Amino acid sequence: MRLAPTAALAGLLLATACWRSHGRYTEIRNLGSDTMLEVAGAWAEAYDQVTDHIVVSVSGGGSGTGIAALIAGKIDLANSSRLLKPEEVARARKRDQDPIAHKVGFDGIAIYVHRDNPLRCLTMAQLKALFGDGGELTRWSQLGVDLGDPKLDPIVLVSRQNNSGTYEYFREAVLGGAKGRFKLECMNLNGSKDVVDFCGKARSALGYSGLAYANDTVRIVPVMRTDEGPAIAPSTATITAGTYPIARPLYMYTNGPPRGATQEYLDWILSDDGQRVLMHQGYPPLRPL
Repeated sequence: MRLAPTAALAGLLLATACWRSHGRYTEIRNLGSDTMLEVAGAWAEAYDQVTDHIVVSVSGGGSGTGIAALIAGKIDLANSSRLLKPEEVARARKRDQDPIAHKVGFDGIAIYVHRDNPLRCLTMAQLKALFGDGGELTRWSQLGVDLGDPKLDPIVLVSRQNNSGTYEYFREAVLGGAKGRFKLECMNLNGSKDVVDFCGKARSALGYSGLAYANDTVRIVPVMRTDEGPAIAPSTATITAGTYPIARPLYMYTNGPPRGATQEYLDWILSDDGQRVLMHQGYPPLRPL
């Protein structure tokens, strides 16, 4: 069961305050992906129970924000739900920085609708026609869905902001790569949780976000690679097996090889104990546990 983000971060802040009062700790500054914010907070809180000399401070802001802060030398670890872009690599080289990716888990990009929406499944081609610029799917009736009120027939598309790794990955996997463009009418929300919350309140909404943010106000729509199917719902099993079509690794970036406290922390995250924290937060681990 996932820890509530407020509880995880509140515990983290309390731990940091306690160690500051004693003046005996090394702080690891960890910032980036909103998709990874809850699990990063849970990792930091759990790690505080197994070490007496390291405190991890966690912030979100998006994968692009974390990578930019790492390149600027402001943080120790950047959380990212995507690999670096060529322009980020070039910017790092200009500053004599060497960002190194460390795979720490997996995530599935789930397709969310309101819990009362009866939509059974979508194909990858339909998702492109829904979210992609020029796509012809704009109404629920085109998908055979009747929401009981003609005013609800127009589909309200919910996306992430463009500094989000989830936004970049969805564009790559669904819209055809860097040349793919989202429809202008997409609502671009700041956080993964914001997308799911909006879909849970608006009956005509359709959005994408990390699997770990699912709750009982929404339904997850299974996805088909082709028109022939099968329709696959995201889960630890289907993501690990590679059968769910919109899944990706999650990364932590360091500037150069990790050392000292950062190395210790990454080693723990990759250990069975760290991977169990990931799994309990709703993310597939790197290996069966």
